[in-house]
Amino acid sequence: MILAAKYARENKVPYLGICLGMQISVIEMSRHVLGLGNADSEEFNTDTPDCVVMYMPEVSKTHLGNTMRLGCRRTFFRKPDCLTSKLYGNPPHVDERHRHRYEVNPSFVPMLENAGLQFVGCDESGNRMEIVELQDHPFYIGVQFHPEFKSRPRKPSPPFTGLILAATERMRTLTNVSNGDAGASE
Repeated sequence: MILAAKYARENKVPYLGICLGMQISVIEMSRHVLGLGNADSEEFNTDTPDCVVMYMPEVSKTHLGNTMRLGCRRTFFRKPDCLTSKLYGNPPHVDERHRHRYEVNPSFVPMLENAGLQFVGCDESGNRMEIVELQDHPFYIGVQFHPEFKSRPRKPSPPFTGLILAATERMRTLTNVSNGDAGASE
């Protein structure tokens, strides 16, 4: 998974990381751009010196029943002009369903943002990162939530619509952004 995220990042291939996929994009950037070769998720390596994805602090590590962040949660756009916001129609926030125990370690966010991975969506506290986008990439988005839970056959969730449009080089039809910002023109 890390190699797939790296390939998509380096070759400008459309990428949509959902939940673990978003976390993988953070691990990949940490290892290959920040040079933190041991960067990992606490889920995979509890002894990593660079724990860029951590167990949610308020959740019990011993009692796994009913310890996930579940259900519909609000995500606020930190950067209203980001691609993900445009995909959703430029609202101040979106309500999406969650199902996870791990999240991006907020202490690594400034370093990752300086390297080009922008955390464009967060929860109401501003500490829980919910959406990432890669600067200078046609379509590289990671979301902590599960957009598939709200998708319907004739109404796909906006991240899926964006991925399909980016893969078919038709992103501009939805977002009205320039070729360099969100994908090739028609």
